[in-house]
Amino acid sequence: MKIRFLKPAQSEVDDAVVWYDSQSFGLGTQFLDDLDRAVRRIVSYPLSCPEIEPNLRRCLLSRFPYGLIYGVDADTIIVVAVSHLHREPRYWINRILNEGK
Repeated sequence: MKIRFLKPAQSEVDDAVVWYDSQSFGLGTQFLDDLDRAVRRIVSYPLSCPEIEPNLRRCLLSRFPYGLIYGVDADTIIVVAVSHLHREPRYWINRILNEGK
């Protein structure tokens, strides 16, 4: 399976790495490692994470308070958001509506 991050989701990854690196040297890399493990888990078992909206699932990172919000479209996993779990819920919902346009 292929994996594709929507541009806003990729920006969330980049912002989190910068923020974590500003907190402690190397912490951004640790975040990316945790993210990579979650992505590999999703690619191996795309339907294993709980469905939080119709056709959308959330995979939690093991160490950091983030969840990957994703959908499965034929042979591609589309990451809609890399969502901080302690911030506004469902802020990413409009991304799904705008993706089809």
